[in-house]
Amino acid sequence: MNSHSLQTSIEFLKGVGPNRAQLLASELGIHCYQDLLHLFPNRYIDRTRFYKISEIQGSNAEIQIVGQITHIKTVSQKKGSRLVATFKDETGHMELVWFRGQKWIRENLKLTQPYVIFGRVNKFDNRFSMPHPEMELLSEYKTRIRKGMQPIYPSTEKLVNRGITNRVIIKLMEELFRQFQGQFDESLSDKIMSEANLIDKNKALINIHFPTNQELLTSSRYRLKFEELFYIQLQLVRKNLLHKTQIKGHNFAEIGTYLNTFFKEYLPFELTGAQKKVLKEIRHDLGSGAQMNRLLQGDVGSGKTIVAFMSMLIALDNGYQACLMAPTEILSVQHYQGLYNWCKSLNISIYLLTGSTKNSIRREIHQKLENGEIQLLVGTHALIEDKVKFKNLGLAVIDEQHRFGVAQRSRLWHKNTTPPHVLVMTATPIPRTLAMSVYGNLDLSVIDELPPGRKDIRTVHRTDASRLKVFRFLKEEIAKGRQVYVVYPLIQESEAMDYKDLMDGYESMVREFPLPNYQISIVHGQMKPADKDFEMSRFVKGETQIMVATTVIEVGVNVPNASVMVVESAERFGLSQLHQLRGRVGRGAEQSYCILMTGHKLTREAQTRLETMVRTNDGFEIAEVDLKLRGPGDVMGTQQSGVLALRIADLVQDEPILKLARSMAFQVLREDPGLKKVQNLPIRKTYQELSKFRNIWNYIS
Repeated sequence: MNSHSLQTSIEFLKGVGPNRAQLLASELGIHCYQDLLHLFPNRYIDRTRFYKISEIQGSNAEIQIVGQITHIKTVSQKKGSRLVATFKDETGHMELVWFRGQKWIRENLKLTQPYVIFGRVNKFDNRFSMPHPEMELLSEYKTRIRKGMQPIYPSTEKLVNRGITNRVIIKLMEELFRQFQGQFDESLSDKIMSEANLIDKNKALINIHFPTNQELLTSSRYRLKFEELFYIQLQLVRKNLLHKTQIKGHNFAEIGTYLNTFFKEYLPFELTGAQKKVLKEIRHDLGSGAQMNRLLQGDVGSGKTIVAFMSMLIALDNGYQACLMAPTEILSVQHYQGLYNWCKSLNISIYLLTGSTKNSIRREIHQKLENGEIQLLVGTHALIEDKVKFKNLGLAVIDEQHRFGVAQRSRLWHKNTTPPHVLVMTATPIPRTLAMSVYGNLDLSVIDELPPGRKDIRTVHRTDASRLKVFRFLKEEIAKGRQVYVVYPLIQESEAMDYKDLMDGYESMVREFPLPNYQISIVHGQMKPADKDFEMSRFVKGETQIMVATTVIEVGVNVPNASVMVVESAERFGLSQLHQLRGRVGRGAEQSYCILMTGHKLTREAQTRLETMVRTNDGFEIAEVDLKLRGPGDVMGTQQSGVLALRIADLVQDEPILKLARSMAFQVLREDPGLKKVQNLPIRKTYQELSKFRNIWNYIS
């Protein structure tokens, strides 16, 4: 049966029709036969065993029994009545009870005929009863596909209310299998199936929906998870390889004066081993003749910026321009200030372009970019406006890229006939499984060691009871000339309450740290931008010792003299947020501290988050724990929702399968890039179908 007929609208499956089709589409995203086939059960009820009435123990287990109805009566009760039937087998008898639909049941029940009944058993007055059992004549039961484990499918309240129960979905699934009679095209090559030890597609599909035993169910799940991850990786890896073979990049053969001079005379510290390794990977890409597309991950403070700057110098050495794009104005200004002095020493013309750049300066920048006078441009989204034209952009560095959409990135590429090399940087550690899946078409570099002299930040968890001790500690640190952040949560829904918490906190800080000995800055979302900047700059200059703030300071503020981060109501923050906040301190040579304040009552999940923060400073380990706690959707955040809409695989639990699938996708495409070999025809056919009906960007929502 070919895959085209799997694209038939679900409306035409016997038992569906236009109304049900609309419901299935809106509630479960089922539009065609294939979508139904890929609606995999959440769990299964084991119906392989038949019980005798004499074996029933206690109550509340779901069991099935074969027997017959000998007697039916209506019993009146306080409200209305109930229907009670006596059900017996050769070992004893019990009662079946109905509170609803009595008339229909009474008319349709057949006495003294063998039935298979299934349901939960209750014990009352030493008698067993089963309310609203599922019932089926034994003769019908014997003709059905499912015999063993009953699938329980994902559902919604609306579906159940409109009569599309689990039982209805099972019936539709049986109808689908009856039509196709197990003739589903194999989608993997024999070689992959034997190497990965997979069962065939038909066996896997029938046993995921109607498993005959647990063992077959396990191998079916494995096979279908592998296939799903394999095709996602095949698309990403293929993009990556095509990119390298077909998209020509500028060939930066020269390592010239700019880089050498910087390296010999202005490098502020010895590069770490990790930085050297990453630079080597980047240099290799830039000289390969193909366009670089690399993701650079490194924790806050690991020295990504200097690696990016040295990469830009290679572009400049080869006579090209470079740009650095950051998501916020604060961050882009900071990058500009950080690079300005080096550029000045090396006699490089660097400019800053943001939303608030004055028009006269804008016009000057536009003109100088086009005639090549500007070598390095730093800025925000303003860089991708149509008016901004480069003479010859050779390298684009994008910081915290998840805040930019795919479309925005591609606009940078189209600034030239030959697209620039692209280096994407992020301080948000992305767990390896997600990086492999969501950024699988980018090459990955990781800076996994901190520069020498950086001390690990000491993190402690304290409750409100030890607040006075914490205040004492802050006073000691301030006496040494250090500065302190105190951060309050800001959760949009309860802004009024958060604002009150922040103001109460601010007032208690003012009482505890009075003028003239102490100066306190405050920054929150309700302030005008100019006031925020004024308060921030006072803190940056060291005119205030304490900064009380909501999370606006999360990204990119660099105050080397700040050594303590106090997070209030820390249980209300996510792990990655806590880690980002902690990264605001520890930027100087002094020992820094992060103090997580909470109440006494904590959920188990909050407890895990706090214990993880106290235990480790490693962003990748934190990201892995975060992924396990929250699932992939939340970790990536909605704005870049690069999260995979997976049908059966799970990125957290199935990392080994993902790695295997990725390495096999590489192997197949290395040996046969066009998927033209006979053995790979099933893969080629499935790949084409997928690209036609559902490509990788449908998975990545």
